[in-house]
Amino acid sequence: MEGYSTIILLVLMIGIFYFMLIRPENKKKKEVEAMRNAVAVGDEITTIGGIHGVICHIKDDQIVIETGADRVRIEFQRWAISTNDTAAARSAEAEKEAKALREAEAREKRLAKQKKKEDK
Repeated sequence: MEGYSTIILLVLMIGIFYFMLIRPENKKKKEVEAMRNAVAVGDEITTIGGIHGVICHIKDDQIVIETGADRVRIEFQRWAISTNDTAAARSAEAEKEAKALREAEAREKRLAKQKKKEDK
């Protein structure tokens, strides 16, 4: 009976380890890979080395970016992309628009309730 409790405890610890550490890391890797595959010409990116630029050409696993006002072009591997600043700005803008839409709908509901009360 004592051996079963040890096995159950070990399985429980492995399960906790999986759900607390391994699963979130795999999810984050998938999101980063999807972001890297979704970049397009014209997107502003930051590389893992901290270089900011605009994508001007995409090959299979390579990207070419323009940096600065002098339009220097640098070629990188796709895995070197750290963040897609254009997509982040788009998602922040979309979030603001969604919030404004929710507020407008709430305002309309309040006005409809007030009008209903006045009609009674």
